[in-house]
Amino acid sequence: MKVTTEAIFDLPSEHKDLRESVRALAQNEIAPFAHDVDENSRFPQEAYEALQRAGLAAAHVPTEFGGEGADALAVVLIVEEVARVCGSSSLIPAVNKLGSLPLMLAGSREQKERWLRPLAAGKGFSYCLSESGAGSDAAALRTKAVKSGDNWIISGSKKWISNAGFSDFYTVMAATDSSKRDSGISIFVVEKSDPGVSFGAHEKKMGFRGSPTREVYFDNVEIPDDRRIGPVNEGFDVAMETLDHTRITIAAQALGLAQGALDVASKYAHERHQFGKPIFDFQAIQFMLADMAMNIEAARQLTYAAAAKSERGDSDLKFFAAACKTFASDTAMKVTTDAVQIMGGYGYVSDYPVERMMRDSKLTQIYEGTNQIQRIVMARNLKR
Repeated sequence: MKVTTEAIFDLPSEHKDLRESVRALAQNEIAPFAHDVDENSRFPQEAYEALQRAGLAAAHVPTEFGGEGADALAVVLIVEEVARVCGSSSLIPAVNKLGSLPLMLAGSREQKERWLRPLAAGKGFSYCLSESGAGSDAAALRTKAVKSGDNWIISGSKKWISNAGFSDFYTVMAATDSSKRDSGISIFVVEKSDPGVSFGAHEKKMGFRGSPTREVYFDNVEIPDDRRIGPVNEGFDVAMETLDHTRITIAAQALGLAQGALDVASKYAHERHQFGKPIFDFQAIQFMLADMAMNIEAARQLTYAAAAKSERGDSDLKFFAAACKTFASDTAMKVTTDAVQIMGGYGYVSDYPVERMMRDSKLTQIYEGTNQIQRIVMARNLKR
């Protein structure tokens, strides 16, 4: 019997259709460029154009602002299917949702109209929280926003910003009262064209080489008060709530990387002959593939369940978001490493994509909260 996802989690018909359409797009218009994107550390322009044409680059934007109005599960499916062939390309929809979600959670209608509509039309949106000295301890940020008349002056820098330089808009968390740590942080939208905004050199990364990661500098950037999202000094809670929703897309990304590696390794195991038969016939290989498939399916069910909770705003979302991100990314790291092992020397060279998938998977255990931090989050949100 062939095991399918639908045998366990029955997707609504519109989500099944979405999966099939994204899978076809990814296979035909993204996969052919994935190796070159990684090899040359270049932005996946072909993927961006294909996703934008299909309305998938920022599908989460509500229809009233020109988007597709995709729910959380739909975004998970988009990210999963794109990551299945190219991790870097999957960061296009993932980062756009991450960057714009604080606006969707706490912005006014006028602010949403101002920035969500151009996002749906093709602009990019990045999320600026992390700093050189503020990673897991996000409240330790030192970027400041000081009131000056009716304006704010932002100074400081942000580290590890995905799609920096490509994106047009940046959601920036800045201290407006440094004495209060997390109770003194506010959120602002800064635009790439604002005087005083500049970018550092491209980071030379282990994986996700096609997604530009750069430092963003704010040299006394002066912006009006209508760039502020939500009340003054109440931005940290919105920033953390954002991550409760978007960690699920990181789980989807890890899920896609794992599934892509399993696809390649399984096909190879049936085609590669040693000792007069396919290596798939050896029990050692069968057990590895079985464990890979089992853990991928478990990660998929947890991720889809978390997506449903995100859409409903369930009270246990924080636990499920941390759980699916942790389990899926740990699974991706194990599955991609085992895929390299199954393929031996061929898995270790870039002629096959599994070594790229292994390098990409490592980051899913780190960004949007390390898996060690996620275990703390889960422990603190256990039902008593």
